[in-house]
Amino acid sequence: MVLKVSNESDYKSMLASEKMAVAHFWADFAEECKSVTEVLNDLEKEISNVCIYSIEAEKLPEISMKHEIVAVPTVILFKGGKAVDRVDGMNAAEISKKVKAHAASPASNGFSQAPPVKKEDLNTKLKRLINAHKCMLFMKGSPKEPKCGFSKVTIGILEDMKAQYGTFDILTDDEVRQGLKAYSDWPTFPQLYVDGELVGGLDIIKEMVESGEFESMIPKQVDLEARLKELINLGEITIFMKGDPQGPKCGFSRQLMVIMEETKLEFKTFDILSDEDVRQGLKKFSNWPTFPQVYVKGELIGGLDIIKELKESGELVASLKGEA
Repeated sequence: MVLKVSNESDYKSMLASEKMAVAHFWADFAEECKSVTEVLNDLEKEISNVCIYSIEAEKLPEISMKHEIVAVPTVILFKGGKAVDRVDGMNAAEISKKVKAHAASPASNGFSQAPPVKKEDLNTKLKRLINAHKCMLFMKGSPKEPKCGFSKVTIGILEDMKAQYGTFDILTDDEVRQGLKAYSDWPTFPQLYVDGELVGGLDIIKEMVESGEFESMIPKQVDLEARLKELINLGEITIFMKGDPQGPKCGFSRQLMVIMEETKLEFKTFDILSDEDVRQGLKKFSNWPTFPQVYVKGELIGGLDIIKELKESGELVASLKGEA
């Protein structure tokens, strides 16, 4: 059973666990997190002295910051209340290997003792952080609470540009703060990196904004409405459901898949459980509060009840072909 860490008290209970604690830092927007969850669920069934914990990274920023979570999924292994190993990103083989290795190590003083973990080399750590996002800002504070004027102005520029970016608070780690100065030969903060390369600080960013270079080089947030329009036109028939045709995750979606199978028509699906922005956005976009939702040539037909009515009236296939 996966245990949810929702607050500081849950986090302390996790650290006090007599079993090895495996913490999965995740977010709704990262599809890879689902695969990591499946891997960890299988490992828990296989290994008796392991407890799996789920931590939604963005909802517990202080804990995420403490463990340098700059991208999800990230899996951290704890023994005796201390982090002993980690895997950044979706690497099923590495996760299985590390969990099994630490779980198999001999017990002492009531806790399983981990084999010695080699401390991450500073340059390796800096490279990992710099490449955590396509656009990465090392700043003082966080986007919501910048702790210096330069960082605040830089965040303002990125937000105005609707940039897609990640950040790291250099005030939380003096090793990173000092190391980054030498690594990039840049003495001040904030520092902005794109594709792992240093762009510069605020002065450089301002110059590039004025020249028109900056906007073309940074990744942009995808406009939700534009994305929804693209998704509802995935196919001639597009269905937004919970799960997928092979594994529906609610009774309504399951019933709809049975009906669609009977029509022998081809259709595309989107799992709304994989993306909360799409799930909530689609309700407003189409003024339809429930799922599944069926679209034909980009137009909403309705949910399961409408599909059942069309089937009973003999109009379903014609409607799904856009002929009714």
